[in-house]
Amino acid sequence: MPEKPVDEAALRDEERALRDRFPESVREAAFEKGELTVDVGRASLLEILRFLKFERGFSSLTDIIALDLLRSRGETASRFVLLYELTNFAARIRLRLRLEAGADESAPSAVPVFKSADWAEREIFDMFGLRFEGHPCLNRIYLPDEFEGHPLRKDFPLEGRGHGL
Repeated sequence: MPEKPVDEAALRDEERALRDRFPESVREAAFEKGELTVDVGRASLLEILRFLKFERGFSSLTDIIALDLLRSRGETASRFVLLYELTNFAARIRLRLRLEAGADESAPSAVPVFKSADWAEREIFDMFGLRFEGHPCLNRIYLPDEFEGHPLRKDFPLEGRGHGL
């Protein structure tokens, strides 16, 4: 069965709704290859997630993805990007929120709004070292507690640090 084409008008409506409701927090929006990505501010992330879930029908936080931008951006840019993938099943559309974070900054935990954020945030903490304020149990899930470092950071040595892992 062929996949339904992306409803660009519906995504533009979501962008407008976000800009109208959060004019100070929506920094930029990009529509590319049938996907909408909206840059948001850290202070309003939970408010934006609640709005999208309870007022706009994005009932599923599918994933949170972290990217380490070390050496791929200028010195003044944030080191990490967090991408929050949201789905509105009724409208059959997906939306991505983009949040920048510095190497020593934390992000608010999305767990109070979406329980599905629990595992993704713990995975990002373990692999990248990013902290999530308000997470109910932020600890490693793959590596032992005594492991030093975060293997998916671009500055982690390729040969490892001699832990036998």
